[in-house]
Amino acid sequence: MRLVSRWALLSSGCAPVLFAGGWAIAAVLEGPAYDPVTQTISVLAAYGAAGFWVMTGGLLALGVCHLLTAWGLRAAALAGRVALAGGGAATLGVALFPAPSSGGSLGHGFVAAVGFALLAVWPVLAADHRRVAPWGLRPAPSIAATALMAVGAAWFLIELHRHGAAGVAERVVTSIQSLWPFVVVASCVRHADDDGPAM
Repeated sequence: MRLVSRWALLSSGCAPVLFAGGWAIAAVLEGPAYDPVTQTISVLAAYGAAGFWVMTGGLLALGVCHLLTAWGLRAAALAGRVALAGGGAATLGVALFPAPSSGGSLGHGFVAAVGFALLAVWPVLAADHRRVAPWGLRPAPSIAATALMAVGAAWFLIELHRHGAAGVAERVVTSIQSLWPFVVVASCVRHADDDGPAM
C-alpha cells in the first residue's frame, strides 16, 4: 500500500500557491486603501471588498486542497489526517462566513480560530514514531512545525492586540500552515521512491 497518493503532491503543492495568489490579487484589487502590514486577510474576503470573490475563492481552494491532501496522506497517523481535514473544513467555513466590512464577527472569529488550531496541531498528531518513518512525519520535525506555528499564532495575537503588524504575522503563520502539508507529502513520496516501487 502506498504511503501517499501521488496526486496529493498536486493538492498540497497548490495550497500555498492558490492561497498566497488569492491574497496578493485581492490586495491589488482593493488598492491603496488596504494595508497588508496591519490589516488581516479576512478584510480582503469581507462583504463589499473589491477582491471579495478572489479571496473567497483562494480560501475555498485552500480548504479543498487540505481535504484532498488529508485523504491521500495515508502514511500519517489517523488523528493527524483528521485534524488536517478539520482544518480544511474550517477554512471552507471561514470563506462561507466572512468577516463583516466593519467590526468583528463572533462566528467568523470562532471558525478561524478552530481552523488555526487544527492546522497547528496536525503535524504532531500525524507523527509516526517508527525509525523508518518519512522525514516529514518523524517526531522532531513534526514538533518543530507545530511549535513554529504556535509561536506564529502568539505573534499574530500580540500584533492584533497592539494594532501592529497583524497582517504580516498572519501571512507568515498561514503560509507555514499551508506549506507544511506539501513538505510532508514530498517527504513521503521521496521515502517511497527510496524504498523502491510501491505495491
